[in-house]
This record gives sequence, structure tokens and C-alpha cells, in this order.
Amino acid sequence: MKNIFLSVSFLLFIGTAMAQDYKKLHKQILVVDGHNDVIIESILPGKNISKRLKTGHTDIPRLLEGGVDVQVFAVWSDDKKWKTNAFHHANTQIDALEKQFIGQEDKIELARNSADIERITSTGRIAALIGIEGGNMIEGKIENLEKLYERGARYLTLTWNYNLPWATAAAEEVKTKNNQGKGLTAHGKAIIKRMNELGMMIDLSHAGEQTFYDVLQVSSKPVIVSHSNAAALTPHYRNLKDEQLIALKENGGVVGVNFYSEFLDSNYSARVKNLYRKNHPVDSVNRKYSIGKMYSLLSKKQKHLANTALENLLKHIDHLIKFAGVDHVAIGSDFDGIESPPQELEDVSKFPVLTKALLDRGYSPEDIAKIMGLNFLRVLKENEQ
Repeated sequence: MKNIFLSVSFLLFIGTAMAQDYKKLHKQILVVDGHNDVIIESILPGKNISKRLKTGHTDIPRLLEGGVDVQVFAVWSDDKKWKTNAFHHANTQIDALEKQFIGQEDKIELARNSADIERITSTGRIAALIGIEGGNMIEGKIENLEKLYERGARYLTLTWNYNLPWATAAAEEVKTKNNQGKGLTAHGKAIIKRMNELGMMIDLSHAGEQTFYDVLQVSSKPVIVSHSNAAALTPHYRNLKDEQLIALKENGGVVGVNFYSEFLDSNYSARVKNLYRKNHPVDSVNRKYSIGKMYSLLSKKQKHLANTALENLLKHIDHLIKFAGVDHVAIGSDFDGIESPPQELEDVSKFPVLTKALLDRGYSPEDIAKIMGLNFLRVLKENEQ
């Protein structure tokens, strides 16, 4: 049984008692992963995550093995594919997720609030949360936002990689130097205010920089950036600049470190290309392959070589903490939404490796407990109020 509201004094005690025993520490702390794409990767294609899968990063047996106490399941859609019926698509995904839990009540249960999380995890079970990744799924309607909240969605990632009529995305903002028309519209601001009223967390991963700052001006609650890293270390539009990290700290929000090698390591793409070309002659066809496609064609050994070192993930955590503070950094693995996780963190069963790495790096048990779960839970609770 885990006490998810560990006292500072108790954490200091276990820090002394368990300095060399990361497994006991990992079992004691609350582990929250703020972003996982197993719905779109495995569940919708018809796989049963109650059994250990040979593919993908996630299933219930591996979540239990990894000591994951709270898993946020992302409901996602590609804006271009779902220009219409995106709201229906979101509900279809929630339906599919709920079906996975039938017969698994002794292992996992859908949580709707922090009280549910405490109740479920106190019995050794996994608390499942729902996050909506992409505001296109509300189809611009606040009533659809409310309906998804009623179904259990506890955050909305405002955009994916495309602009919406009411908010702009990072992937689109970087394509132009003209700032006019960027950020939140009046309707976008109304959506943010309604999310605050509902107690639904605002997720700014994928959001454009102007959208990011507009939201901080409007929101009366702390926000999350569920699965993003430090742009100073890896200059990618999906990562946050130092100024954004400072603003996030002032807001009281959290950033969840993303496990994707490309967001952690600027040399990742070049490694994949070099490894691919060793065994595949470059011709007019495969020159057009994406990095993801090239990676998929690598051998298991080559994929391991392509994956970034765990050290790079730790460097991003260090940097995020340097600018946002240890109370504002969390975990947002993006498992099953990425093809290349760090070495040693190949799937959800490997989360104890991260606890060990943080302990070895000199982080106190108290701070590890914050990073691994309590910071995310704090923001959830503050949005509920």
C-alpha cells in the first residue's frame, strides 16, 4: 500500500534508510506518468493490454511491473484525418479504453479526481486518468469540452501539430516569423476559462509560444506541459525555452519530461540515418523516408544504438529543475507515441531504472517523489479546487 501524501519528515527518513535500495523507494513513492499513447497504438488496433504484449511499450502487466500508480491515457487524433467527427473519434477511444478495464478491476480503475487516485492506489491498483491530446476533438464547442470532462477527461492538450481556429500550434508557429494572428482568440480564451471552472487541466505541450503565454495570462489555475523537454539542450519546437520554464514556475504548473530520443538529443536523427544507410542503399525512394520509417527498419541492435543515452534524459531533468524548480517537473513519457525511448527505459516496466538514476545522481528521496508523481498530483488537486 502506498501513501501518496508522504510527509517531508518521512521522506527524509526513508532517504537515510534506503539510500542504496532504489526498489524499495520506488515502491514507496507515487509514480505518475502524465502521457501515454497506448490507446491509438495498441487498443484501437484490437490488442488486449490486459496481457503482456510483444509489441509496443505498454500493457497492464508491464505497468504493474514498472510500479506505475497513475497512468494518463492520451486520446489523440490527427487533425488532417479527423477534420470532421473528431469528437466522435474521441468518444470511441474512451469507449475502447473502458472496455480494456472490464475484468481487470483488481488491477486498474478509471479515476476522476485526486480522491479516487488515493482510494485506488491505496489498494495497490493502477489509477487510470484520461487526457485529450488535441483541441480539434472538441470541434470548437464548449459543450463538447464539457461532455469529455463528464466522461473523465482531466486535461486537454490545446493543439497537436496544426493550428485550430482558436489556438495556434508550435509546429505551425515556427513556420512563419509573422506573429500576427497567433495565440489564443477570444473564443480560445473562453475555452480556457471554462476549463478553469470545470477543474480541467490545461496542457500546453504542442502549443505555440504565443499560445503558451496567452494561456498564462488568462488561466487562474496552474497548467501542465505534459510531455516536453528543454529547448536549451535540444532546440526543437516541441521543447520549452528557459523563459517559458521560468513563467511556468510563476504559474505554479509542471512540465512532464518526454522520453523521445529526438526531443532529448540533437544527434538522434543523424544516428538513425547513418545506421539505416549502413544496410540500405540510398536510392530515390528511401531518401524520402522519415526518421521514424528509417528507425522502424533498423534491427533490434541498431535501434538500441540509435536510442539516446539515459544520461541525456537526466540532463534534461536537471535543466528543467534549474529553471522551473524541483516542484515543477514531472514525468510525461509519451510511451507508444514515440518510436525511440532512451536506452534502459525501453517500456513502462523500466520506470524503476529512472528512480535509481535520480537517486544515483544525488536527488533526495523527497525530490524524487515530487518528480515521479507528487508534482503532477498537486496540480491536479489545485485545478479541482
